[in-house]
Amino acid sequence: MVSRRGLVTGPFGIALLVLALLPRWTSDYHVSVVLDVLMWVAVTESWIILSGYTGYISLGHSAFFGLGAYIMAMTWPQLPFLLGIVLAGVLSSVFALTIGLVVFRVRGPYFVILTLGLTEFILHVVVNLEIKLGGTVGRILMSAPSLATLYYAMLATAAAAVVTAYVVKNSRFGAGLFSLKEDEKAASALGVNTTLQKWAAYGISAFFPGVVGAIMALRHSYIDPYNAFDPMVSFQVIVMAFLGGMEEVEGAVVGAVLLTLVSEALWASYPYYYMIILGVIMIVTVKFMPLGLVAPFKGRLLARAADGSGAGA
Repeated sequence: MVSRRGLVTGPFGIALLVLALLPRWTSDYHVSVVLDVLMWVAVTESWIILSGYTGYISLGHSAFFGLGAYIMAMTWPQLPFLLGIVLAGVLSSVFALTIGLVVFRVRGPYFVILTLGLTEFILHVVVNLEIKLGGTVGRILMSAPSLATLYYAMLATAAAAVVTAYVVKNSRFGAGLFSLKEDEKAASALGVNTTLQKWAAYGISAFFPGVVGAIMALRHSYIDPYNAFDPMVSFQVIVMAFLGGMEEVEGAVVGAVLLTLVSEALWASYPYYYMIILGVIMIVTVKFMPLGLVAPFKGRLLARAADGSGAGA
């Protein structure tokens, strides 16, 4: 019988090899497009660790993305590139763990609204601080690393996010997270430390958007609070996760790839069409494919593998 692990690690290894060689084969434009795809893969994978596995739908990933961008802006070029992006991820996690003591006192739609308000709150705090301290809004980052360096940093981040989401899902910790999604009160009654589980998942989930924000700050060489803390980051992540499958590691990859390529094809010339398509995809997915694109296909693939193994025996 082909194991679930074998179905994941084989294609994952091949994909990593191809992506690692990509800058040698193609133009800077295509490398930039793939870098954007990897960015959304990393952020979407991190989102499902919290929201996909526990059912706590968060709109706060744009806050961690913006924090990572501003941490890089404040430390570049005083700190080495790799140290700066790791610091951005760690401080984003620390911030998430700190506010997690408050935000997890609510659940359901109140949690969704609170995490959305968190982004707006941080946005306006940063705007006011920049005006008071510097008189202007926005920062220019000079002497950014090469596109290839940023690409490989993003590839490593996306790969780490995929592996983390996979390991968490298939661990005892992940089983605890899924128990919260099924029935949090019952899980607590059975001895699951629900508060600790949610808190830890939030910290892990916040690390990757912080790293991604730091890399993208250098990619664009200029950031301002309105771009860094754009709520659309959170909304697009949710659509990507729903499209591929909120509980599926592979689903986050599929959703991120599909919507990023649609965005690339339509955004420059038809930005409003893209937003319409985004809304239609969300409606159709929730209505007709609540499990996303990957889960049904994955179930059939595993069933065929099991039937083939049984016939061989």
